[in-house]
Parts: sequence; C-alpha cells; structure tokens
Amino acid sequence: MNRLSKSTKAWGVLLTASALALGACAVSARAASCGSSAAGFSQWLEEMKRDAAAEGVSQRTLDAALAGVTYDHAVIGRDRGQRIFHQSFEKFSSRLVTPGRLSKARALLQRHAALLAQIESRYGVPGAVIVAIWGLETGFGADNGRFRTMQALATLAYDCRRSAQFNEELKHALRIVERGDMSPAQMRGDWAGEIGQTQFMPSSYLTYGVDFDGDGRRDLIRSTPDALASTANFLKGKGWRTGAGWNEGEPNFAVLLEWNKARVYVKTIALLATKLTGAQ
Repeated sequence: MNRLSKSTKAWGVLLTASALALGACAVSARAASCGSSAAGFSQWLEEMKRDAAAEGVSQRTLDAALAGVTYDHAVIGRDRGQRIFHQSFEKFSSRLVTPGRLSKARALLQRHAALLAQIESRYGVPGAVIVAIWGLETGFGADNGRFRTMQALATLAYDCRRSAQFNEELKHALRIVERGDMSPAQMRGDWAGEIGQTQFMPSSYLTYGVDFDGDGRRDLIRSTPDALASTANFLKGKGWRTGAGWNEGEPNFAVLLEWNKARVYVKTIALLATKLTGAQ
C-alpha cells in the first residue's frame, strides 16, 4: 500500500578555522541521521532506540523488537528496483488479472459472502473491491511477505532516500508491538514494511486496523475478518462514497489512489473489482 535526497553547496569564500570546525560538526551530525551503507547502521540503531524511548516506547518493547536487527541489503535492492509500475496498464493488468485469479476471487466472494456483507453494511465498501485488493496484494493471503518487518523498516529508516518517512513507520511498528496486537516474530511482510493480508503500513495499521472478529486484537496477518474489515475502514476513512463507482473518472478512484499512488496498479484493482461484479 502505499511508497531524501541531500543537497550540497559549493562555497566560494574562505572560511575561518572556527567556521570550518563548526561546519565539520554540522556535517557529522547530518551524517549520523542516515547512511548509504551498512557501516554506520549499528550506531544509528542505538540512537533510534533512544529517540523511541524518549517518545514513550518501553525498553521491553525495544529489546524484543530490535534484537538482532541488521542492515538488509535485499531491502535496499528492492527499493531501488521498482520498475514494474512503469509498465503500460495493458501489460501490467494482463499479468495480474488472470483467469485463475478471477476464478479464485469469485469463489472467495461466495465463501465469505456473509462477512463481506457485514463489512459493506458498516463501511460502505463492496466486497468485490475488498477481494480485488486482497487478491492483488497477497494472492488472497497466500503470500503476506517473508521480510522481517522491523529489520526492513529499520533499514529504510537508516537509508537516506526516505529516512524521515520510515523513521516514523518504524516507531509505529514498535507501537503495534507495545499495544499487544502482534509480537515482533509475527511481524513479517513485504520489503517496505507492509503487514498483513492486504499489506498495511504500520501507520495505517494503527489508524485503521479493526478487531472485526472480536477476539480483542487487531491481527491483520492471521485474521481474515480483521484484514478485510480494516481495508474497508481505510477506504472509508479516505472518503469512500457508498454506491459510487471506482473506475478512473469516477468518485472512488481517487480514494483507491490513497491506497496506492501507482495509477497503473489502482486501475488494475478497479478492473478486477469490476470484473467480479460482472460488469465486464
């Protein structure tokens, strides 16, 4: 669901020795805030733990969640190689909206008809849209991702490209552990920190995750009712209009773009959902 550059200045004047020293300190401080290799990761992680503790995360959570976390080169490789979203809609959608996926989606619409009706009654989002997202994100929960969420988020928080964004997501993930929804060991997902059967970023998990099965926990990995209802709650929270269309040019297409900024992906969600309603 969802996805810093540093600028340098050329100085054309001579600086005094004291100014040079101050400048060196400033550069050092900036460098400590992020990095482009594994070299400074351990030091950065200790600083991040102190920051999180100052914001109220318990030492027990920090110890449990960040034990053994290391810089993950595979995550950085994935972050730099997202070319798939530059494909044409025709090529992209033909790879994902397959006869097999359509057949599976229709079967799940029937199997979970009562659950999806309850979700639509509460949030106004049709089952076809929820099942389309479910199918495209994780193959209907078959592959939620195998990356250690804390390690993936810590790596991206340390990396300078989007450090501020992922620092916040890492702290949100720590809060998920703190409130008892999941243990760190259970938090495995995609390379960018997405969690669960429909791939929530931790910030969205905290804001829109719901306990729809009533067991006292918001578990978007193992509970299908929680995962699907939370997806509908997210869309409602972003302005979903009950009864309105979701294809490009219709009111709810903009809401789907809140789910994922890649237009080619959102058009594919809309296409699959439309096919599930029998309109195509």
